[in-house]
Amino acid sequence: MVIGIGGISNAGKSTLASKLKNLYDTKKVAILCQDDYVFPKDKIPLINDHIDWERPESIDFKRYYEVVQNSILNNDIVIIEGIFAFHDQKVVDMMDKKIFLTLDQKFFFMRKSNDLRWGKEPDWYMEHIWDSHIKYRNGGIPKDAMVLRGGREINIEEMQTFLNTDEK
Repeated sequence: MVIGIGGISNAGKSTLASKLKNLYDTKKVAILCQDDYVFPKDKIPLINDHIDWERPESIDFKRYYEVVQNSILNNDIVIIEGIFAFHDQKVVDMMDKKIFLTLDQKFFFMRKSNDLRWGKEPDWYMEHIWDSHIKYRNGGIPKDAMVLRGGREINIEEMQTFLNTDEK
């Protein structure tokens, strides 16, 4: 099974991926974080002298696609997560299940201002992240995706029911 998880930065994609991996503790599960497949910094466009991670051109989709294919061959379950999880149609076509995490704007800004993984982001860049999310919206939210509000507790039984249905 291939599960795609998309949504804005800080929506809880990585946390959900980890919970799903724990849910399938008897299976061989791979989590592929799209952040690990960005181009080198000098190949990514800048905005106000700041690296613009918030555009699809920052992701090496060719390499990502190849890794996803290989992971499918070597695992029972592959979880793909990232802000552009649904952007590349070749990758989307490999997904059996899709989950999209939303955040309202106020909650996003609160979470992002507390996220210091890459240092404190300037307010204008947090606005840019939000605007880019609206602009690209993961290439569109798939019609067959389960849409969840990020920052809330996940109902594991509901998630299991969704993941165990045969619809693709």
